[in-house]
Amino acid sequence: MRISFAKLLLLIAFFIVILVEARTVFAFFGIDVSLIGIAVTGVLVISALVLWAIRPGNDEPTEP
Repeated sequence: MRISFAKLLLLIAFFIVILVEARTVFAFFGIDVSLIGIAVTGVLVISALVLWAIRPGNDEPTEP
């Protein structure tokens, strides 16, 4: 793993907060974003983050 499990959980929590607040900011400016759109975006961002985190780094050996 590139980062520890605790750091990964913190990053996921941070992105969830960012997504919820982004919907609020968009609503403030009159841009209507559906809950489904934010949920899909969240799933994609968190999935990409988890996939990046579980890939071995450049200095880590890969298993045969």
